[in-house]
Amino acid sequence: MEFSQVFILVFSVFSVFLCCFFPSLHCSRLHYYPKQPHFGLASQISIPPSPAPKAAFPSPTVSSSDSAAIFNVLSFGAVGNGDTDDTQAFKMAWDAACQVESAILLVPNQYSFMLQSTIFTGPCKNGLVFQIDGTLMSPDGPDSWPKNNSKRQWLVFYRINGMSMQGGGLIDGRGEKWWNLPCKPHKGVNGTTLPGPCDSPVAIRFFMSSNLTVRGLKLKNSPQFHFRFDGCHDVLIDSLYIKAPAQSPNTDGIHIEKTNDVKIFNSIVANGDDCVSIGAGCFNVDIRNITCGPSHGISIGSLGIYNSRACVSNITVTDSVIKHSDNGVRIKTWQGGSGSVSKVTFNNIRMDTVRNPIIIDQYYCNSKGCTNQTSAVFISDILYANIKGTYDVRSPPMHLACSDTVPCTNLTLSDVELFPAHGQTILEPFCWNAYGALETLTIPPVFCLLEGIPQSLPQNDVDRC
Repeated sequence: MEFSQVFILVFSVFSVFLCCFFPSLHCSRLHYYPKQPHFGLASQISIPPSPAPKAAFPSPTVSSSDSAAIFNVLSFGAVGNGDTDDTQAFKMAWDAACQVESAILLVPNQYSFMLQSTIFTGPCKNGLVFQIDGTLMSPDGPDSWPKNNSKRQWLVFYRINGMSMQGGGLIDGRGEKWWNLPCKPHKGVNGTTLPGPCDSPVAIRFFMSSNLTVRGLKLKNSPQFHFRFDGCHDVLIDSLYIKAPAQSPNTDGIHIEKTNDVKIFNSIVANGDDCVSIGAGCFNVDIRNITCGPSHGISIGSLGIYNSRACVSNITVTDSVIKHSDNGVRIKTWQGGSGSVSKVTFNNIRMDTVRNPIIIDQYYCNSKGCTNQTSAVFISDILYANIKGTYDVRSPPMHLACSDTVPCTNLTLSDVELFPAHGQTILEPFCWNAYGALETLTIPPVFCLLEGIPQSLPQNDVDRC
């Protein structure tokens, strides 16, 4: 152990001793540490996380030796010049491939296919592979979108079981003209927006589907979410690269809702909203080896909007890097909701210049008109372990803001070390009605966490799902 590390440990223990036994000292909100440990830690942030487990089954590949039937969209009349509408050719290729066991629907390399909003419907025969080696492009903005087509979604896969979507190709949402709609958040005067149509399409949506694999693809510039999974189960997402500008609104990388048994591995996401967002009704979600940022971090929520009930459990985020983001690992809920978030683990995560590395926000609101309410989503059994790195000094490194009437319980912090990205002044964490324990000494020390469990929880407000 280096001298600087020993100094920090001794200083922190001495600080705790002084604050506990000499309350008249009025411990300051600011703590000071030598600069050297900060730079030593920052130099390790770029080290990639440990690789996530590989899939138990390999991805099918297309070659002349494959016995599977190959349905090349060019054979169904697709042109692939980036301007011609190839939607009907893709529909015919889909309908043909859907009826054949272990079929491969091939989007060939060196072609760009423009598709209108389309629903690809199942069920299909087992083992269907949607092999994207070329480029898929959406219409270029709202003015190019047919009036009769839904503006909430682009490519939808409905009631599909056992499909793999894979390849080295690109899916281009061409979202810039959508982001610039007058209704979208702008950096204008006071962040004002103007009235008008605001629907924007999700790029790829899976709805009521199962046993899905999505692997190896590149996505960029979706008008809204890049991937969305609704009412799905048994989903493997592996080795994706998702990119959109940092200021692009609502461009979540991967969003799941009412979806369970999900694995999200080995992916890179840089966008204008959450890298991964987990909505109501999700459980058994394993996220590993994600490099995230610039972004809004990895989020559970928002939950409980419009006094709704939300249940989320058994979520693990591990072996990941979050950099240059507004948030790190976040749980966000609206006041007035019900249900619970429980059994969540954030482990082995490196933070690089993140504004809110660890945040629970039970007062989430996207306007100025939100009023205090007594009911809330109950948050419990949350573990933060081995979370290290640097934070943007505009916000405290830990922000645990729990409901006035429904406290957070059993929050556990272990081996947490967060230093300012600039300067030597370490801000004190913020806690409100947050109960939990420190398994190890943290940097900075978390004096504000309440010990034990609250004396009572209003049973009418706590729905443990």
